[in-house]
Amino acid sequence: MAALALAALMLVPVLYAGLYLWGNDDPYGNLDQVPVALVVEDEGATQNGEDVNYGEQVRDQLVEDASMDWHVTTADEAADGIRSGEYDFVVTLGADFSQALTSVAGDDPERAVVELTTNDSNSYLAGTIGDQVAETVRDSLTQEVGEEAARTLLDGLATVRSGLVDAADGATRLAEGTASAKSGADTLADGAATAADGAASLASGLATIDDGTAALPGQTAQLNDGAQQVAAGNAQLSSTVQPIAQRISEAVAALPTEEAIRDDLTQLGLDETQIQAVLGIVTPVRGDLETANADVQQAAGDIQALADGSAQVAAGTQALADATPALAEGVASAHSGAAELSDGVAQLADGSAELADGLGELDSGAGELRDGLVDAVGQIPDQSEDERATAAAMISDPVQVSSDAVTEASSYGAGMAPFFISLAAWIGIYALFLIVKPYSKRAVTALRKPLPITLAAWATPAALGILQMAVVFCVVAFALGYSVAQPWPMLGFMALTSATFAAIILTLNVLLGSVGQFLGLVLMVLQLVTAGGTFPYQTLPTPLRTLHEALPMSHAVDGIRQLMYGGDLARAWADAGFLGLWLLGALAVALLVTTRMTRNRTLRDLRPSLIG
Repeated sequence: MAALALAALMLVPVLYAGLYLWGNDDPYGNLDQVPVALVVEDEGATQNGEDVNYGEQVRDQLVEDASMDWHVTTADEAADGIRSGEYDFVVTLGADFSQALTSVAGDDPERAVVELTTNDSNSYLAGTIGDQVAETVRDSLTQEVGEEAARTLLDGLATVRSGLVDAADGATRLAEGTASAKSGADTLADGAATAADGAASLASGLATIDDGTAALPGQTAQLNDGAQQVAAGNAQLSSTVQPIAQRISEAVAALPTEEAIRDDLTQLGLDETQIQAVLGIVTPVRGDLETANADVQQAAGDIQALADGSAQVAAGTQALADATPALAEGVASAHSGAAELSDGVAQLADGSAELADGLGELDSGAGELRDGLVDAVGQIPDQSEDERATAAAMISDPVQVSSDAVTEASSYGAGMAPFFISLAAWIGIYALFLIVKPYSKRAVTALRKPLPITLAAWATPAALGILQMAVVFCVVAFALGYSVAQPWPMLGFMALTSATFAAIILTLNVLLGSVGQFLGLVLMVLQLVTAGGTFPYQTLPTPLRTLHEALPMSHAVDGIRQLMYGGDLARAWADAGFLGLWLLGALAVALLVTTRMTRNRTLRDLRPSLIG
């Protein structure tokens, strides 16, 4: 019976590690067995003239993906099912789900809601998984809707760009017209100067008035023809420019403000980096358009004033031409009117010079308008429909996560294996000491040889523990099929771990007896918390983090990880050295206590232990 009891206790760590790791081999790979209720109440919406129902799309995608055991049901059935445990959690898409997703194109956008209902009395981790599922659905919808909104914005920019191209062409024609008007105004100014010189000569040369008056009608007729041509050209130019200026002003006024664009993008769920990327394209273009529009309106006003002035000039030259014959006929009265004529022609010459200067400024402004519109067109990308679709996809999902692992466990069970192997080693040694006597009190009393007694007391459970670790290794590597990067070093490290734990529990029994055996259980619980086998040890409270560094199981877990996953061998050697120090230290304390007992023994020392 003692042999059978020993054999049964030997199987404890094998059953503990093997069954636990088998039961938790790959829980995330079996999530398709988790029952989840999916309630879709979406009534749909209209988008770009078409009926859409995002709720039904999400439902079809989830059911087709089959990552969970989805049950499409009603709200009442889902509520009953989550209370009874039929479903672990419920995902609900409300009646206004599609309406909210499409509201971004309207004046009152709102967020769509994916409602998650959990019941921790069914399973706490199932609720956590539900949070992740709902977040995945939200991210997928955000990307899809954001891509659609970005596509709409880019299509709008393409339309703006097309309008700017037309405006740039109109500005080019305007610049050409103002150049022609400038040339005519220069001719007019030259003619007016000549007329002024003639009038001055008339006033000062009354002696030769007959010869001057003979040529004057032809000169004034020529002047009138030039003035009429300039007036007609300026009137035609003004009628061409005014509609263009009006269309440009209306196009600029129709542009959305930066605050409106920012609000729309924020409602779409874009972050600040994405918003700034879009505004970095739109804002400079809007500024250039507003500046260009101001130049166009100023130029249009100048051209209208030019047309009015040239019409007045034409009327004056016509009157001059009509009066010249009378001047020739009334040469007798020419002397009295010569001074007035000289003053009028001088004013005409000054006005013509000012007109030429104004047209020069108009010509310069028209050139700046043309150049500004050309620059604005160049700053807006000329993208095809496919290129806009690609850009919209990048704006809605600009970052791709690339992951790489220095070492990687093959499954969830493999990830937990180092912790449970170490824990199984401690449990195996602790269970052995329940039936294997830590040391022989008769040998202590009779032999009085502390070193052989200590080594013998340690060697037996250590050898049995090493055998246990060999069986556990076979279960992990072969029965469960977990990949082991360094099989032989890992087996040796597991043997060292078991031998170290045997020395520690032996020392507790030798030093404190039944109290020490109880402390072995307490120490196991303490190491269970501080070993860092599940969550990173940095998440522990500060006192427990200190114990993590000092207790042996922490280093056992780390060493097995390095050897099983193919990590840093230097760390594995350091962990082995730390366990070796614990082994030698524990044996030294046991030897010291055994030496003391061999020198001083009483009947009290032979009394049975509280635990047997």
